[in-house]
Amino acid sequence: MTPARPTASATPAAPSVRDLVRLRAERPEAIAEAAARRKRRPLLRTADTAVTADTAVTADTAVTAETAETASDRARPPHPGRLMIIAADHPARGALAVGDRALAMANRSELLQRLCLALSRPGVDGVLASADVLDDLLLLGALEDKVVMGSMNRGGLAGAAFELDDRFTGHRPEDLVRHGFDAGKLLLRIDHDDPGSLDTLHAAARTVDAMAAHRLPVFVEPFLCRRVDGRLRNDLGAAAVTTSIAIASGLAGTSAYTWLKVPVTEDPDDMAQVMETSTLPAVLLGGEVGDDLDGAYGKWREALRLPTVRGLVVGRSLLYPVDGDVAGAVDTAVSLL
Repeated sequence: MTPARPTASATPAAPSVRDLVRLRAERPEAIAEAAARRKRRPLLRTADTAVTADTAVTADTAVTAETAETASDRARPPHPGRLMIIAADHPARGALAVGDRALAMANRSELLQRLCLALSRPGVDGVLASADVLDDLLLLGALEDKVVMGSMNRGGLAGAAFELDDRFTGHRPEDLVRHGFDAGKLLLRIDHDDPGSLDTLHAAARTVDAMAAHRLPVFVEPFLCRRVDGRLRNDLGAAAVTTSIAIASGLAGTSAYTWLKVPVTEDPDDMAQVMETSTLPAVLLGGEVGDDLDGAYGKWREALRLPTVRGLVVGRSLLYPVDGDVAGAVDTAVSLL
């Protein structure tokens, strides 16, 4: 299997998954080398993005209105000031299910193939994943000129008694800096009846401080939740989402580099009022969509019109759509921006 890849400025270290496994065994230092030479980009591309070296008109080129317009069009971002991020950090928390398929995300080769296809689609800005997945994508050459977001706390394993004592077992701020990655993401689930939530809350605040010290954006994904028949359920009611946003916005000694990663409320009409809780920039998460992807598109479309909402971070519903058309699902999501 050779996954589809975005056009890269350098030959990938591993042209295929088979090469990737061999390289991991024989030259583990290749991961750091791939990270060091990766072509980076700003978190947000704006409407006044300068023409890049690849599209600039050189002194040897006859400058005409047509060539200037073509170069400008190539440099212009498809959705200025917006983000479209593909999420794939679920496996590291033991969350492998998609719908009724309990182990849908367990096949790493298939996941990488789907990720590379999604990242190759026009308008996709980057990926959110744990270290092992990002290392694979680095070697495959799929992260060139992409936003790379590291998933930081994966210790709250799905279904575990300690799920809300969500330790930071993934990327540390210094890891993101060392690899030249662009942002981090942390999950903040709070159950007033679970003491483990306080440990997570405290660790999250100190992590936001550390990320700000490195001037790295951190995307905080907050939920109020409760256990129902032993299973953890996120409360998507307007009051609960409002409260979670207020708590997340107030973490740490500064919010200068904090973004929010928020769900659409049970009643999408509540989103306008809910998002008035904070001035922090926010992205919408996909969550459990099930078979009604069209319904999810409609909810995202309306919420994306709100002033603080700057994009989408969606994973399973785009990587494993019911109809199997990853490219079609991703393209539709991009069109909402």
